[in-house]
Amino acid sequence: SGNQYWKNSTGQCWRSSTWTPAEATPECDPELFKKAEAPAPKVAEAPPPEPKIVPQRVSFSSEDLFDFNKTELKPDGKAKLDKLANELKDARYDTIMATGHTDRIGNKSYNQKLSEQRAESVRAYLVSRGIPADRIRAEGKGESEPVTAANQCQGMKGAELSSCLQVDRRVEVQVNATKDVVVRPAS
Repeated sequence: SGNQYWKNSTGQCWRSSTWTPAEATPECDPELFKKAEAPAPKVAEAPPPEPKIVPQRVSFSSEDLFDFNKTELKPDGKAKLDKLANELKDARYDTIMATGHTDRIGNKSYNQKLSEQRAESVRAYLVSRGIPADRIRAEGKGESEPVTAANQCQGMKGAELSSCLQVDRRVEVQVNATKDVVVRPAS
């Protein structure tokens, strides 16, 4: 009584015959007191997932980069590639592939060689702008992967045919980069 409790030599509490639960104490009657809940164990936060390498593809029209039937980059083409190189400066990327394409007009072997030379021009220029040479490759596809359908420009000749097939003449730059890299074509 009076917030006093008595224990025997073995540590057991003594109660009188008139003891009631209202007289319980935490030391003698722990089962009558709500046990403090143990804090939930902290769950270690999972590390963020590894970034996935996601290819980003930018396509440049050959007319924007080169004069007709040429492999030397035009000033406007250099400016567009400068913009791409600047966007890649702080990016995380593994590889870059420059792929040249031509239209189907002309000799296949000539078109293959032209596509390879144009892709190599783009590669060399990007290397000159700080892209590591061991991370960028160049290849030519010639006329093997047109954007236009086989019959799309049928019956056209001269300037009209050349204009219709213009979308086939391009250099695509594919950057295998993490998903937070945003690569946009120059406008």
